[in-house]
Amino acid sequence: SNGNLALFSISEDTSVGTHVYTLNGSDPEGEPVTFGMTFDKGSRDYFSVEPKSGNMTLIQTLDREVQDEIVAFVTITDGRNKSTPSTKFTIDGHSGVLRIRAGESLDYELSRTHFVTVVAKDGGGKYHEKYQVMTSTAIITINVLDTQDSPPLFVGTPYFGYVYEVSVPGSEIFTVFAKDGDQNNPNAMHYSILSGSDGFFIINSSSGCISLTSFPVQLKNELYELKVGPDGFSDYSITTVTIRVVDLNNHPPTFYGENGQQNRFELTMYEHPPEGEILRGLKITVNDSDQGANAKFRLLLVGPSRVLRVVPQTVLNEAQVTIIVENSSAIDYEKYQFLTFKLLAVEIDTPERFSATADIVIDLLDTNDNVPKFSSEFYIARIPENSPGGSNVVSVTATDPDSGLWGEVKYSIYGSGADLFLIHPTSGIIYTQPWASLDAEVKSKYNFYVKAEDTEGKYNLAEVFVTVLDQNDHPPEFNQNFLEKTMIIGAPVKIEAVDEDAEEPNNLIEYSIMKADPDNIFDINTSTGEIKLKPYIRSMEIVQNITKQKDCRWSVVVQARDRGSPSFSTTAVVKIHITEAVSRPMAAFLMQSRDNPMKALGLTVSIITVIVLVTVMISTIMYFRNTKSNRITPARRIIRRRPKEQRSWTFRPRFGQSDQSFGKFFIDDDSSDNHNTNNSSPRAKPPAPSAPVLPPPPPVHSRPSERLRSVPTVSGSLASRNTSRSSNKDGSGISSALVSELKMRIEQKINEANQGYYY
Repeated sequence: SNGNLALFSISEDTSVGTHVYTLNGSDPEGEPVTFGMTFDKGSRDYFSVEPKSGNMTLIQTLDREVQDEIVAFVTITDGRNKSTPSTKFTIDGHSGVLRIRAGESLDYELSRTHFVTVVAKDGGGKYHEKYQVMTSTAIITINVLDTQDSPPLFVGTPYFGYVYEVSVPGSEIFTVFAKDGDQNNPNAMHYSILSGSDGFFIINSSSGCISLTSFPVQLKNELYELKVGPDGFSDYSITTVTIRVVDLNNHPPTFYGENGQQNRFELTMYEHPPEGEILRGLKITVNDSDQGANAKFRLLLVGPSRVLRVVPQTVLNEAQVTIIVENSSAIDYEKYQFLTFKLLAVEIDTPERFSATADIVIDLLDTNDNVPKFSSEFYIARIPENSPGGSNVVSVTATDPDSGLWGEVKYSIYGSGADLFLIHPTSGIIYTQPWASLDAEVKSKYNFYVKAEDTEGKYNLAEVFVTVLDQNDHPPEFNQNFLEKTMIIGAPVKIEAVDEDAEEPNNLIEYSIMKADPDNIFDINTSTGEIKLKPYIRSMEIVQNITKQKDCRWSVVVQARDRGSPSFSTTAVVKIHITEAVSRPMAAFLMQSRDNPMKALGLTVSIITVIVLVTVMISTIMYFRNTKSNRITPARRIIRRRPKEQRSWTFRPRFGQSDQSFGKFFIDDDSSDNHNTNNSSPRAKPPAPSAPVLPPPPPVHSRPSERLRSVPTVSGSLASRNTSRSSNKDGSGISSALVSELKMRIEQKINEANQGYYY
């Protein structure tokens, strides 16, 4: 409610709606005043003022970092004179004397003029036959004369003055001004300091100017409150003048080291110190010789972001500076051999904003904090097969960012695929073992790991993939150089050669007919090796017309050539037996099976499997029947064989008949009569037949480099008895071997099945 609004300060955390100040003012003529406040155009309205009371209220949030000073214009307006019915006067009704009402008084300072309306009226009478009272009015203006009844008033209070440290004795500090309360007849003002000067201040009695009598350094207090008043008046006219001794901001912040003022500080340390560690090698002190707000400043550390931080951040007068590690990973010798920071001290609340700067240089020492790093996470290499031992495969590179001995890298390899390879320990060149022989047909892919290790054992790994490139080093090969095939007219026969190279096109084979006897009879598929007759050869009659040979065996020389570079080839002689398709299924099947004996064997095994399954089923049914009949008296039942009633089966092939009986079997029942006359006797177990001797296997001429192939076996099938004889003599020889083998297998299966009935 008092003080100089121009020097008013407010904290930025003041709540909105707070009553922060009260405006105080008066009108020299004594009229009532109203207050107002305006702001610069474009500026925010931070305060509101109640017009009558002058109360200032905060209406906006304050933020010193956004705006640290607010400029406002305060207005004060006086009122207007108004004519109001006077109650201070009374009039005598007969004499017309106007008097001041009892208990009332006139005050020049409150109202200088009064207006009174006076009404005069007669006793009344008839006028134009009507009773009337005649009246008249007059306005009396009463001017109030001022008298000496009001004390002087100081104008512009509260009063504030300042003494600066550069002031000298006699310097004017402040001038007070007071006016007489009786403004129509004022008296002259004479001023005096009543108390509070302590002998350091004097006042001019007529002008009201307060002056300094001593040097500022002699002032003992920072704040003086002088009581000033006009001579000859009561305490009601006394005012207070506040004088503050102000420190001039004439000293900037200054950095000091162990040897005095210093603006460069150096430190040597190892990289990656622990976070939170204090850099104790730095001895820094900062000082500002000013006083109060002029000595308040902020410390800032400018450099790589969030690496170091400074404590404290705000200083008043003097402080010891502490530098703390904030980000250890950023203090890396491999990135920076030295770090440079700027330490700033900047004043906070002064217009001058004096500042100081100091350089902080940190020299880093290296540590072994890195592992070797390969130029790639994996390496892919290719090397031709049959390359001599010691051939270079690939070169790997790894570097260690650390300096000195820590940066030396040694290489080694390990893994299941590393047996055939070596690596130079310093150059990183990978080469084959001196004795190694790479063969793409044996193994074409190798992978292993290479390790890069520094002198302290820190290492890193990379994977190496080696592909052995196939070379065309194998020619195509047939199973035999002389082949025999049976060709049915209209159906092709197939020959096949194998190339042991690992990749295409080295192992792709093309077939061609080099020579044929007779010529121009056969065509061959270059990709599959299928040989077939020319389309015009459709029957045996045409074949007989081409050649005079009765057995129709023709020869073809076939070449198999790979597609590699250089290309290799091989030839084989193919003897082709020409035959015609027959309608007899069994004979046709056996004839077709000559080139594929596994097909016949498969059919035979299928038939035998069916017989065995049926036999097992019958045995199981009989076993459960016997078990059920013996459930009451669990005595073991023994079935004895009767040797006289044995039944023997004789398998004999019927040869010499038509081709329809080729490969068929018939059963002669020698004991049919005995069997019919003894139906009620238990069935006798037939004697085990003797197995015939298997025919010797065909000779096989194998080579060391030839692949293992399955040995063909001879098989046949069963057919009905009503078949015709075959007129083919060669077919009879083949059927004899088939009959022998089938007879042996069937007798063994029957013998095993019969043994299951007896125990």
